[in-house]
Amino acid sequence: MPRPEKVQAVAELKQRLAEARAVFLTEFRGLTVSQMQQLRRNLRQAGAEYKVVKMTLARRAAAEVGLDGLDELLVGPTALAFADDPVTVAKVLRDASRDSDKLVIKGGILAGSIIPPEQVSKLAEIEPREVLLAKIAGAAKAPLYQMAGLMAALTRNTAWAIAQLLEKKESGAVPAGTEEE
Repeated sequence: MPRPEKVQAVAELKQRLAEARAVFLTEFRGLTVSQMQQLRRNLRQAGAEYKVVKMTLARRAAAEVGLDGLDELLVGPTALAFADDPVTVAKVLRDASRDSDKLVIKGGILAGSIIPPEQVSKLAEIEPREVLLAKIAGAAKAPLYQMAGLMAALTRNTAWAIAQLLEKKESGAVPAGTEEE
């Protein structure tokens, strides 16, 4: 019969796996305490929580959530990074793994699907959300600016043409074909 603490831990993990937008799995074997603290601090600033969990409990929680195929990643000293913003957290993990070869990104869970480490690296290359939104806004308003420029040019050019005609008429030089008889 399972102990109540383990049942509670599995229930908590199951809830976290179901609620998180993304979960990244890393192997941290060989990291110093200060490196681990810095990694946790950077992940916390990125809106993620980094937890070292017991693998048997994590396997059970993953099975209950329906994440088949996660068992291969849940081997050895593995920590889970629960993320609300997958891109930012992937960048933090990628940068940390570049700084220390002891941190290995094993893979992740994104939108209920298991992704390999290569996909996590590709995810880290995406520009931040704010930049993407700014590009979309710029692309949406560009045609409006062009239309406004065309309308302004139309009125400006019409006014210029009328001014030129008035100037010619005042100077006495009337264009050919418009002379009165």
